[in-house]
Amino acid sequence: MSHFKLPPLPYAMDALEPHISRETLEYHYGKHHQSYVDKLNELVLGTPYEKYPLEAIVVEERGPIFDYAAQVWNHTFYWECLVPGGETQPEGALGKAINDSFGSFTAFKDKFATAANGVFGSGWAWLVRVVDGSLVIWTTANAQTPLAMGGTPLLTCDLWEHAYYIDHRNDRAAYLKAFWALANWKFAARNYMPQPISDAAGN
Repeated sequence: MSHFKLPPLPYAMDALEPHISRETLEYHYGKHHQSYVDKLNELVLGTPYEKYPLEAIVVEERGPIFDYAAQVWNHTFYWECLVPGGETQPEGALGKAINDSFGSFTAFKDKFATAANGVFGSGWAWLVRVVDGSLVIWTTANAQTPLAMGGTPLLTCDLWEHAYYIDHRNDRAAYLKAFWALANWKFAARNYMPQPISDAAGN
């Protein structure tokens, strides 16, 4: 019996249109994310990791098992970072923290977009709370994740081409504009509040 399962999307396949199409979700979620889950189950079969929670594997393991576990975790987190209709900007404590850390919400978006567009090849852009409580923008290559780097991820944007090629071809900047239209700031705000990092991908 497979230990890890593809989690359900938190919305319908067509709920993110016109910014992200049903076709993109059918491939990105239905095929790519599923393939990471399937490969992870194959790799952990017969190892102690077969009974580990996903977050523990991401934190403790390196190599191919880490790659697939982190991609499963990153994608699960990413789907929660999107919401039909989106929210214009964060409010409350998170909104204040973004203003304090970056000068303004507009400045944050500009810095995030610059960092995301600067990632060579495949990877992720993250809004992260670090140990001292401040907010930073991190970019990671391939499957790397703040979860394994001592940071608390608040929001992420998937920069692998399979996240946007169907809708935007190679225009990552256009995809980032679509991302802002869908950003789930309520989810990011929940992640900002003090809590165990292993709960960050929950509801």
